[in-house]
Amino acid sequence: MIHNVIVLGSGPAGYTAALYAGRANLKPLMIDGGVGQGQEMQGAGGQLMLTTEVENYPGFEHGIQGPDLMQVMRKQVQRFDVQIVEEMADRVDLSSRPFTITAAGKEYQCKTLIIATGASAMWLGLPEERPAHEGGLGGRGVSACATCDGFFFRGQHVAVVGGGDTAMEEAIYLTNHCATVTVVHRRDSLRASKIMQERALKNPKIKFVWNSKIERINDPAAGEVTSLTLRNVVTGEQSELPVTGLFVAIGHRPNTSLFRGVLQTDESGYLVTHNDVRTNVVGVFACGDVQDTEYRQAITAAGSGCMAAIQAERLLEAENSGIESTSETW
Repeated sequence: MIHNVIVLGSGPAGYTAALYAGRANLKPLMIDGGVGQGQEMQGAGGQLMLTTEVENYPGFEHGIQGPDLMQVMRKQVQRFDVQIVEEMADRVDLSSRPFTITAAGKEYQCKTLIIATGASAMWLGLPEERPAHEGGLGGRGVSACATCDGFFFRGQHVAVVGGGDTAMEEAIYLTNHCATVTVVHRRDSLRASKIMQERALKNPKIKFVWNSKIERINDPAAGEVTSLTLRNVVTGEQSELPVTGLFVAIGHRPNTSLFRGVLQTDESGYLVTHNDVRTNVVGVFACGDVQDTEYRQAITAAGSGCMAAIQAERLLEAENSGIESTSETW
C-alpha cells in the first residue's frame, strides 16, 4: 500500500500535521517515535512529555500538563482516520517516489513525507536530570527552556548552565521573572557573542560562577531543586549554590540522523526548509523543532505542522490534476 502522507514523529508539529491531513481525507499514517529513551531520545509526544505545567498554549485557561496536552492531541487525530504506528523509524529512502520508510523491520511507502522528528535538548548527563517519573527532577525544577518555564520561578533564585548565546539569552530572559540568575560556566570566559556577553555582564540580576561544573542537583528525594553541588575545575574545591531551579542551556541536537546526506541541513544539523516547510526534495516537508532554530515553542511547531499538511495536500492535488512538480514550481 502506498500512503498519501506519512508523518514521521509526533509532538505538536506531528500531531497537527496528521490532524490536517486526516481532515483533508488523505488517510495519513503516523510513525510516532515509539517509546523514548529518557531525555536523550524523544519518543511519542516529543519534549512536552518531559514538561509539567504548560500555561502558554492557547485554549487552556488554567494550563495543562505536557503529557496531558499530547494525549489530547493524540485522541483528536484518531478521530480523523489517522493510522498510528507506535515505532521509531530507523531507515528512509528518499531517492525516488514513492518514498520508503522502515520501522521495526517493516517498510511503509508514501507519496509525500512530513518530518516532525523534533530536536532533543543536550543535557549534562546527571541522573537528577531524568524526568520526575523516573526519579529525577526533570520538570520539577530542571528545565531546558526558560521561555517555557521561567514564569514558574517568579521571585526565586535560579541557575543557568552554559556559556554560549543560548545560555545568555536564557539568563537575560529569566531576569524578567527571577530574583537572581547565576550562570555556571566551566571556563573563565564566555563563548557567547560580544553583544550577548555585554548584555549579560551588565545585568545586575545576573551573577557568574566561573571555572565550575555541576556535580549534583539537589534534592530528588524532596521532589524539588534545593541547591547545586559545584566543583571548581581548576582547584577541585566543592561548593553549594542554593537555587530552586536549573536551566540547562548547552544546546539542542536536531533528530536528523536519518536524513544526513539526503536532505539539506545547516551546520548544526537542522533541516533547511524553503517556502516555509519545503525541503530540497520534492514531496518532503519538515516542521517543528527539526527545522526551527529560533522559536522552539509548541505553538509555532503546531503552526508549521499545519503548513506542512496543507502543502502536502496541495502538491497531491496538483499532481492528480496532471501538473508535474519541478524544481521551478517547488
